[in-house]
Amino acid sequence: MQTRKPGRNVLVVAVATALFSLSSMPLHAQQAPTSGPPDEESPATLDSITVTAQKREEALQDVPIMVTALSEQVMRDTGVRDVKDLQILVPGLTVSSTQSEVQTVARIRGIGTVGDNPGLESSVGVVIDGVYRPRNGVGFGDLGEIERIEVLKGPQGTVFGKNTSAGVINVVTRRPSYQTSVEGEITAGNYGALGVSGALNTAVGESAALRVYGAMRERDGFSDVRTGRGPRRETTDGDQNFHTLRGQVLFEPSETLDINISADFTSREENCCVGMTTVRGPTAAIINALVGGTGVAPVADPFARVAWSNRSTEQDIKDKGVAVELNWESPWFGGSTLTSITAQRDWQAINGLDFDFTSADLLYREADPDESFTGFETFSQEFRLTGSSDRLDWMVGAFYSDEDLTRNDSYRIGNAYAPYLSIAVLSRIAQQLAPLGINVNMANAGAFFGQASGGANFAGLGADDDYEQSSRSAALFTNTTFHATDALDLTVGLRYTRERKRLESLYDNPNGGAGCGSALANPAQVGAALAARGVPVQLLSTLVPQVIGFMCLPWANPLHDGRATNQERSEGEWSGTLKAAYRWNDRVMTYASAARGYKAGGFNLDRVQSSNGLSSGTAGIAPVADTSFPAEFVDSYELGAKTTWAGGNLLLNATLFHQTYSDFQLNSFLGTSFVVRSIPEVVSQGIDTEVLWQTGVDGLMLQGGLTYADTRYGDDLLPDADLSKLPGNRASFAPYWSGTAAVTYQFQFGSSLIGRFHMGGKYTSDYNTGSDLDAEKAQEAYTVVNARVGVGSSHKRWMLEAWALNLTDTEYKQVGFDAPLQAGSWNAFLGAPRTYGVTLRMKY
Repeated sequence: MQTRKPGRNVLVVAVATALFSLSSMPLHAQQAPTSGPPDEESPATLDSITVTAQKREEALQDVPIMVTALSEQVMRDTGVRDVKDLQILVPGLTVSSTQSEVQTVARIRGIGTVGDNPGLESSVGVVIDGVYRPRNGVGFGDLGEIERIEVLKGPQGTVFGKNTSAGVINVVTRRPSYQTSVEGEITAGNYGALGVSGALNTAVGESAALRVYGAMRERDGFSDVRTGRGPRRETTDGDQNFHTLRGQVLFEPSETLDINISADFTSREENCCVGMTTVRGPTAAIINALVGGTGVAPVADPFARVAWSNRSTEQDIKDKGVAVELNWESPWFGGSTLTSITAQRDWQAINGLDFDFTSADLLYREADPDESFTGFETFSQEFRLTGSSDRLDWMVGAFYSDEDLTRNDSYRIGNAYAPYLSIAVLSRIAQQLAPLGINVNMANAGAFFGQASGGANFAGLGADDDYEQSSRSAALFTNTTFHATDALDLTVGLRYTRERKRLESLYDNPNGGAGCGSALANPAQVGAALAARGVPVQLLSTLVPQVIGFMCLPWANPLHDGRATNQERSEGEWSGTLKAAYRWNDRVMTYASAARGYKAGGFNLDRVQSSNGLSSGTAGIAPVADTSFPAEFVDSYELGAKTTWAGGNLLLNATLFHQTYSDFQLNSFLGTSFVVRSIPEVVSQGIDTEVLWQTGVDGLMLQGGLTYADTRYGDDLLPDADLSKLPGNRASFAPYWSGTAAVTYQFQFGSSLIGRFHMGGKYTSDYNTGSDLDAEKAQEAYTVVNARVGVGSSHKRWMLEAWALNLTDTEYKQVGFDAPLQAGSWNAFLGAPRTYGVTLRMKY
């Protein structure tokens, strides 16, 4: 993995803060630690479940936010290892990935940010132990020992460090405790799955504790790959091979001060991700002829899970970071608590890619840091001061983030590229002219581009571009609840954010643009090649620009060569929330809220070209210098109720919501590049419900939720023909209905054994997976079910479990997309098939 410029010394601020706090305490204040081991048992009643959705510990039923709170045991039962697995437990949440696990996207109520452009910030934020992760893909990995996860729906900005316009996934991992324990886990499953993890927790003296967690997981790929003539060697894809290590040290020198220092490292070296053919178009015959056999699926049967790819999809991801969290209840602040979270993170990814998803050597990217690298170096600092009185719970805070994004992006043009496009383009012209009675000479069609360019070649490193983006974000925020009466709470949140981004881009065509350059220098040569094949002279003025357009696709267009652009944008925006909650009695609380959410604008980190050099232009070959897009805003309104029944053992909650987004940032793949379009309006409205029931039957627990969301684009007509289906229609990844249900039953048998059974599933109604809403990208309704059954010691010393994920082997698409360079063909990235295995857990 390539080493980038050294990160800032993250510990300077944190250690200085800690030493200042320690030095300000009287010596006699140092006492024995107060923390104990985490309570692993279910709460006596469900109404005692607590969350920190407002950055203070509160009962779930008292928080005027739609929150899905998930315990460690629930996630263990359901097989949740990372945030992507989480979607089976949360109605209204969808998580998908595309051409690598790096490009993973979370959506809530149909709203999310497509992850193929790293310049886009996430609509749904991921926060792990108080540290915001800059993109969804950066936050996906083995989360280790999880205490709980809270999924907050709707815009969040006055509580969490960074603005998000659609929601937050708040992950809280287990902290060290003072009870010595050793835990281990061994897992084996189909597809050669093997996983081992272990954790050690122990006290270090009387006022410190240590926790260390490590894991290794590997698995064979889900997909078979036909490599053709290579050079790819791997014949499977979608495998898993990662290692993770996390350590924490907790210092509690007094009852009023605790400092938790954590460090983690994760490495993933895998092959991912090939696309499967869903519609086999007319260009398949050209590809087959070029490879002298089968170069793409002979029949569109994606769930046969056979892909064609001659180039590597190797990915190498490294994620590491350190964080220091300090909580100090200081007399300096009148008994309020100062919280400081200082973090430095470094995330790097290399990803090889076969762009055409065939075994023909058309277009690819090497898994090389000089040609395929995306990296984030992030420093963040958050301060919060919280306090309370009889009538007021208040918080004020400041947040600063310094993010450096580096991207090296390349396209290599294979030897079959020019012959393939020659035949495809000439065939297209022949189809256009056939109704006019004009026959185009197709003899030796594969040589057409060579003839049109005077013999100039198209092979080699076509594009090799470098992007350096710096982003500085600073914010002041407050979130305060006023207890107007014993029954009425009023909450006001306000935030001012200042964002500044700078992007330096350097474009290079080392040796892959000669053919286009020749055509641009001598268009008459292109006309002569067309005329030689029977195209009438009077049609050349129309057809020559079309041919040059195909000869000068972004990666082969030397008009980009040597360009250096510098872009900058600054934003200063207010966001906030107003909530009113009324507790009618011990069982019923209702609330109403209004919020203004905001997500920063940014830049496209891709080659963009158009007819006039503007991002708003139509298809063309003129490079676009200004690739910026504006900020995204949302006005959100909610009306909810939280009710508690059966002596605190039954929770029924529901929220009506209406969200209007303006300048919604839609990242669209236009067949040759990703371009962000600002959609004037997107409206999401509906209802969220959930139920938790600890039944009267000992050990039996039921839970579920149902979301109805009507999320659709406004009626504004869009200038881009590729997005003509959007106005007035439902947004992509926006099912009307999604519902979850789970049943858990634990019972004791014999004198010292317990049994545990869990089954949970999620239903999702039909939706479209494409940004352009092509019918070929539609996904029918489907249901995924996970199950687990185990037997173990009643003292929880050991537990042996058998499990299955996607028990019924449901077939569904994650994302459908246009097959690159193959008009009339579509591909898809698929959801995981059924997996099953056994897990042995041990604890001492």
